[in-house]
Amino acid sequence: MAKIFVSYSHHQGDWVLNRLAPCLKAGGAEVLIDVERFKFGKALIGQMDATQDQAEIHMLILSEDYLRSDYCLHEMNRALALDPDFERGIVIPVMRKTCTLPDTVKRPNPLYADLRQDRQPKPWATLLEQCGAVLGTSVPDWLAARNDIVRYLKRGQSVNLVVDNGVDWRPLLNHIASDHLVTLARVDLQDPATASRRGLLAEILSHLGLKTQVPPEPEDLVTFRHTLLDASPSTFHLALTHCDMVPYSYKNDINLFAALRHLIMDKRKLVLLAQSRAGLDVTDPEPLPQDHPLSEIDLKTVQLQAYP
Repeated sequence: MAKIFVSYSHHQGDWVLNRLAPCLKAGGAEVLIDVERFKFGKALIGQMDATQDQAEIHMLILSEDYLRSDYCLHEMNRALALDPDFERGIVIPVMRKTCTLPDTVKRPNPLYADLRQDRQPKPWATLLEQCGAVLGTSVPDWLAARNDIVRYLKRGQSVNLVVDNGVDWRPLLNHIASDHLVTLARVDLQDPATASRRGLLAEILSHLGLKTQVPPEPEDLVTFRHTLLDASPSTFHLALTHCDMVPYSYKNDINLFAALRHLIMDKRKLVLLAQSRAGLDVTDPEPLPQDHPLSEIDLKTVQLQAYP
């Protein structure tokens, strides 16, 4: 895991913290960044230097704001001292805003990552590759999926996240849960604890923070419903992962999915994020029947395709 020190002006802070850093982290890089590393009551320059000294790669987010900042210039000059001729590939200039490059960068004439318009996948792919970060999908698609999922969930709309083989969706869910929706509970349908209906309901309640003993069938659904409806907050956010297991484990349990549909669509008590490899309306080995309760849940589809 490469350690990446990101040197940037806080005028570009929103872009760094909400677009660049999450993609680097999701790809497996360790990001060394001030807002996550610095502590109150300690000397600023000392913390800057100590954090930067841990890095294997120094990323300079260039803009006129950056070049006017004494702190940014301090970090840039320390990075350039390690590789003044840009021969080792450990200093990566990133052009975020059009600016006049200083002589220390202009003279060696390094190839820089041009992310002034950051909707093109190729510059992102080259940048992440140099940092040893792998998403399996393009950065613009990853960010768009993140934004769509967060927007839908916060609106109370359930989502089916459909991912191609080769795309690691786990860091995306980790990022959403840590940075955007801390109440998102996650239950894995490949976990043996969810193999039975009673086990699944117990896992859901447990991950939602509701400590209730789930009785055997058929009273399990009654307890599950009453526990959720009586609990705060007014709406729970639940991620069910590996939902491709549904046709194999739960397809014939109409009562289970009728209860979930009721809590999602009628009572608006649950907002669901369902992760799967195929869309939930056309799962193998055969599609769900049109009258299956799961087919009646309004799921907004968000797709992540593999990037070549």
